[in-house]
Amino acid sequence: AFENLRTRLGLLRAVFGEPWPDVTWEHLSVTLDQWCPETLDRIAKGSDPARVDLVSALRGLLPWPEAARLDELVPTHIDVPSGSSIRLDYPDPDLVEPGTESGADDESTAAPERAEIPSPVLAVKLQECFGWTDVPRVCDGRVPVTMHLLSPARRPLAVTSDLASFWANAYAHVRAENRGRYPKHPWPEDPLTAPAAKGTKRSGR
Repeated sequence: AFENLRTRLGLLRAVFGEPWPDVTWEHLSVTLDQWCPETLDRIAKGSDPARVDLVSALRGLLPWPEAARLDELVPTHIDVPSGSSIRLDYPDPDLVEPGTESGADDESTAAPERAEIPSPVLAVKLQECFGWTDVPRVCDGRVPVTMHLLSPARRPLAVTSDLASFWANAYAHVRAENRGRYPKHPWPEDPLTAPAAKGTKRSGR
């Protein structure tokens, strides 16, 4: 739960900057006395560190009123066409390089340069995405989700941030390569009109 919250906050910080907190381990480690003083006190008095509630301490860094939109901006799960609710995996804040100011000593109005921000990953079975043409986006639509499309055995088939292009181009090859391996699962010629499915052809949704 702690790492899930930390990675979500890390993406918000990378996209929007302040007032969202810096949750890199480097920053958290040097500000322990600021964001979890009670936790440090309990550990000093002999409490087991593994039993300390760091999630509540981290939540104490949430800015208000922005915190009210946390689940809207960086949801923990995404609903897919099959009806499943799939967990999103957010990038490690320590791997997201901050943007750098362009022309800091120049009086021109050069816009800030921002490093490319890694996308959260949605790993989902391909059959559960039939009919879906637009990848979901987070952070008020600013960051597209990277889709890891999986086989019925949850093996990787494709990675895309453009579902419409995948269906129009790569899907035919993926279908040809896998329909014989997974004959009980649907591999329609037209994935845009086929119903999304969680299971086999017989079980369907």
